[in-house]
Formats: sequence, C-alpha cells, structure tokens
Amino acid sequence: MDIAFLLTLFIIGMVGAFLSGMVGIGGSVINYPMLLYIPSLVGVMSLSAHEVSGIGAIQVLSSTLGGVLAYRKGGFLHRSLILYMGSSILVGSLLGSYLSHFMPEKGMNIVYGLLAIVAVILMLIPKKGQQRSEGTGEVTFHKGWATGIAFIIGGVSGVLGAGGAFILVPVMLSILKIPVRVTIASSLAITFLSAIGASTGKILTGQVMLLPAVVLIVASLIAAPIGAKVGQKMNAVYLQWILAAMIAATAIKIWLDLL
Repeated sequence: MDIAFLLTLFIIGMVGAFLSGMVGIGGSVINYPMLLYIPSLVGVMSLSAHEVSGIGAIQVLSSTLGGVLAYRKGGFLHRSLILYMGSSILVGSLLGSYLSHFMPEKGMNIVYGLLAIVAVILMLIPKKGQQRSEGTGEVTFHKGWATGIAFIIGGVSGVLGAGGAFILVPVMLSILKIPVRVTIASSLAITFLSAIGASTGKILTGQVMLLPAVVLIVASLIAAPIGAKVGQKMNAVYLQWILAAMIAATAIKIWLDLL
C-alpha cells in the first residue's frame, strides 16, 4: 500500500464527496464504481468489491454522523420515525453486510448494477413530496410500511456498505408522505443507524481496510461541504442529470462486464 495508491484514494474521495455534496445524495453510489475501477485503471493497487464496500461503510458512518449532529437542535429529527425505521434498517444492514462476506464479487456488482438503475430513476422523477408543508407539526406515517421498507433498504444497501439514503429519501417523501425537512433530518439519523449495521458486519467479516477508510473520511470531510456550497449556487436539475448520466454509464459498464 504505497503513497500513489493512497493519493489516488484521496482524489477519488474528494471527487465523490464533492459530487454527492452538490446533489445531496449518499456518496456510496458514486464512490463504489470509482474505487472499483480507477485504482487499477491508473496502475496502482486495485480493490476488490468486498474491500470497496467495507471502506464505503466506514465513510458513510462518519459523514452521516456529522449530518445528524448538525440537525440535532433544529427540531426536525422525528423520534418515532427514527425509532421504527432506524431499528429496522439497522437489523437489515447488519444482516446484509454480514452475508455479503459469503457473496461472490459478481453478485455484489449485480447488486450495485440494480441499485444504480434505481438511483438514476429516483434522481430524475419529480419529487412531489418536496411541495408539502415544511413544518414539523403532527407527522403521521404507516408504521408497518415504514418498518418493512427500511428493513429491505438496509439489507440491500448493507451488501455494498451503503447507507441507502438515495433510496430512503424519495421513499419517505413519496410513499410515507413525510414533510421534506423532517425527511432530510430524520433520514440522516436513519442512515447513520444503517451505517452502524453495515460497518459492524463489514468489520466482523474482515472487509474493512483501516488506512484507506481513514483517507476517504478525511477527503469527504474536506470536499462534501465545498460541494454543498457549489450546489446551492447551481441549478439542481442540471446537476442531477449530469450525475445520473455518470451513474448510468457506470451501471452500463458493470452490466457489460457481468454479461
């Protein structure tokens, strides 16, 4: 593990965090393909799908913790929603991340290929929930739906070491009908719990490389706030189309390799 490899990881982490900060989605859906392909492409040490997912889980854990701390005094963290969805997604992500140890790399890439397609669709469809009231008020939701959906999202995203925020947010807005500010704040807490489960499963099965994970965490802490500031000054629709095109191209690459 030489300096060139760590520098490559740092640059990947910066780019991924910058893009995710601009568009406001989790970094794993962006970083997974970059970490999988770019190191070997530039001739440095390559990473397996299991190693990429392990590093990603630790990165998501650190980034979502920062978001939760930022929102903790805002009054938009809905405790009941976090309790039901958070506990369910924690179990799902722990199970998914642990079982991923027994999954071949091809299987993990198939999971990413499917999630990438879902991510592109969710990024481009209109988010009607964003037009509802911004207030906290009396937020009601179907507890059974919330629990079941969270478990499925946790299980699938846990395989890749992802928090699942890019699926969780539109689901909370469109299906559970949660107001947007409550969704943004509470989804961070729920994703943090998902990342705890994913990280635990990855660590227990030896899929985490500590030094690369630290490098990506540092890069994320630097680049994500910059990306968020840039994104606030740009047309979000154009940003989403650009990022969706990048993710779609990666998904096509993965499916071509698999087929």
